[in-house]
Amino acid sequence: MFARPLLAAACVAAFALSAPAAAQQPIVIKFSHVVAEHTPKGQGALKFKELAEKKLPGKVQVQVFPSSQLFGDAKELEALLLGDVQLIAPSLSKFDRYTKKIQLFDLPFLFDNIEAVDRFQSGPKGQELLQSMKNRGLLGLAYWHNGMKQLSTNRDRLERPEDVKGLKFRIQASDVLEAQFRALGANPQKMAFAEVYQALQTGVVDGQENTWSNIYSQKFHEVQKTIAETNHGVIDYMVVTNAKWWDGLPADVKKGLSEAMAEATAYANKMAEDINQGDRKRIADAGKARIQKLTKDDVAAWRKAMEPVWKKFEGDIGRDLIDAALQSNK
Repeated sequence: MFARPLLAAACVAAFALSAPAAAQQPIVIKFSHVVAEHTPKGQGALKFKELAEKKLPGKVQVQVFPSSQLFGDAKELEALLLGDVQLIAPSLSKFDRYTKKIQLFDLPFLFDNIEAVDRFQSGPKGQELLQSMKNRGLLGLAYWHNGMKQLSTNRDRLERPEDVKGLKFRIQASDVLEAQFRALGANPQKMAFAEVYQALQTGVVDGQENTWSNIYSQKFHEVQKTIAETNHGVIDYMVVTNAKWWDGLPADVKKGLSEAMAEATAYANKMAEDINQGDRKRIADAGKARIQKLTKDDVAAWRKAMEPVWKKFEGDIGRDLIDAALQSNK
């Protein structure tokens, strides 16, 4: 006759023991990206995991999925909005369907160097851009660098805008980049990254634009005569999260994750710069493509040639953002 009360008591005790355990389950954060682990983005994601779990022991568990293991380029933004992942880091050009303001980073000859990019991104206008897609469900947490773009061709001379007139250039899908080459009298060709080497080798295109690390890793310098050190644009990523998910996090978790992201960003960006400078030297040492340095007058000529492009996209981007970017060069 004591069986039923004893059973009930056991159930209560078991529930009492399991309730705190359930309450202590860590928040699982899936960080999905599309590149290899050894890249600056890949290493930045791993550094974020290490720092977040150290700052918030038992409270968060960060799972990193590199090399499109979970989602590729085409699906990762949708997956984030659906809550299937919590963090992704696409290239900035992927966000122009959510805000045209992000096209700022594709404007040619806007930033002098990566330090100017840093100053803008950490300033008020750059930080505002991280928040600019919140009404679409996306919240930017940080900018991660790939690096500054250089221009290359299969010609001996590459100093002034007139040197590229009539040439065919491979571009990423971008209205700004298309307008950039049209303004120079060149012919932009949209092409997948994986196809570029062969296209350069066979003369399907005459030139391309990319970071030192991309040029070296893809061996573009072996099938181009001249690489102009233009620093004419930036290839960067934005680490983004689901705005609703982020806003629902406990304050202490949000604080710890923000600190971890800031430290991981500094780490990834330094790595990106070190790799780019190292690969620039490797390209120079290989002696296959000549690195062409530009004078201040050369850069001024390129900037002048690009003014119509700035004007064309000023309405969508905002003159205030362009002015803030120019101010960061000082």
